Amino acid sequence: MTEALVALLIFLLPLAYSPGPGNMVFAAMGARHGVLSTWRASLGYHAATWLVTLAIGLGVDAAFADHPGISRAVQMAGALYVLWLAYSLWCAGAVKDAPDAAPAMGFGGGVVLLVFNPKAYMIIALMFTQFGQDPALGTLGVASIFTLNNALAFTLWAAIGATLTRVWACPATAAGLNRVLALLLAAVAVWMALG
Repeated sequence: MTEALVALLIFLLPLAYSPGPGNMVFAAMGARHGVLSTWRASLGYHAATWLVTLAIGLGVDAAFADHPGISRAVQMAGALYVLWLAYSLWCAGAVKDAPDAAPAMGFGGGVVLLVFNPKAYMIIALMFTQFGQDPALGTLGVASIFTLNNALAFTLWAAIGATLTRVWACPATAAGLNRVLALLLAAVAVWMALG
């Protein structure tokens, strides 16, 4: 089990920690509301991650392979959702303590983010082609390790976002940070749509 676990973690390292829809959303939420405010969305995202990963590991991905139109529709819906999040962040205002600050995303928002995140589906499918048949890990083990590793990555990105806000604490620079993160999210949305 140890060798398989180490191999899986090495495989996931660049995939889970690189900028993507989930990581950028959590960085933006951390910047806007602080790390602790992301727990509800993280719980929703990762509960959905665990269930979706189990389903894919058990063969649901074959159904999507037979119907590429469904896969493309999910991809485009995800891109539009992330673009909407980018727009919301762009319009959010200057600082997290502002009275007009939008509330942090909740459990349902986290679930929606996972459901419409094509990067997650690609990573999960690729992961199971490499590790799905490993008897030491099993489908349940792979799904659990993947989910926990993702939760750690999102927490790290939320902390990075919160740190950036503290570094640029004045209202003008905080608003600029919101706009930079919004542009990064918009770029991720374009990447999702074209991917």
